Parts: sequence; C-alpha cells; structure tokens
Amino acid sequence: MKTVGAYQAKTHLPALLDEVAQGEKIMITRHGAPVAILSPVPPASGVSDPKAVVEGLRRIREGMTQTDMSIIEMSPSIKEMIEEGRRF
Repeated sequence: MKTVGAYQAKTHLPALLDEVAQGEKIMITRHGAPVAILSPVPPASGVSDPKAVVEGLRRIREGMTQTDMSIIEMSPSIKEMIEEGRRF
C-alpha cells in the first residue's frame, strides 16, 4: 500500500485517483499518522436491467397488505413535499 502525506494528496489528487482506479490502495497520513485510506469502489452488485427492477417492484407490491397500501397513499407526494419546502 502506497503512503502519501496530506499535502501531497491534496496537491496530486487527480493522479492518486487514477492509481486508485487501477486497483491501488493509498494511505493518507498527517504528520506521519494515518488518517485515511483511498481504495477502489467495489463493483456494483445491483440489477442494471430496468425491466428486472420494475418486475421486482411489482412483486413487492403484490406482497403488500391493504394496510401497507393505505400508509403509502396517506404519505405526501414528492410534489407536495417540494411545494412545502418552497414556502420557507
């Protein structure tokens, strides 16, 4: 694991991010003490097919009870929440 100081990390962040994108882990230190580790983001494990997502939501909805549905219907809509925020 590569180690860099905080000043060097700030100065050379784009280059460090390129290294991290290639799989390298980088420890950032401040006055010699470790404060952070830059590491690659793990690959997404979610579903990327929109049709599969919609089908999954339909299956969830089919399993909901009437009580669950009434709670959802009583909740404010996104538009109502946005409008409420604009009043302030």
